[in-house]
Amino acid sequence: MKILFSKVNRSPMSFSHETQGCKLEGDLKKVSFSEVELKSKMSGEIELTCDRCGASFISPLNTVMDLTLTDRVAKVEELDTVEFLDGIIDIDFLIESEINALKSNYNYCPKCSSDDSELDIEY
Repeated sequence: MKILFSKVNRSPMSFSHETQGCKLEGDLKKVSFSEVELKSKMSGEIELTCDRCGASFISPLNTVMDLTLTDRVAKVEELDTVEFLDGIIDIDFLIESEINALKSNYNYCPKCSSDDSELDIEY
């Protein structure tokens, strides 16, 4: 799903989009000439790999995403800012980025998260 920056105005614009088993729904609102505020919630399930035993498992996903989207180059200090320099907001890209960020975290399956041993299992 792609939305032009020029189509977003100062009153909140609701959206809902689902891809890869994850649903992102929320509001887009223009806050300045080149910035749009995204307030949304991502839900669904994603497949993760346990960093301790290597088993795949399904994890529920309930994440709040509050971001600033811009069609200009952002300042370095603005960590919660996503640049769309072509003037098109790509909702699929936002979902994929969040999924990849969650997959890059340390993830433990339910069995390993309840295990108190300090050593990792070699597999």
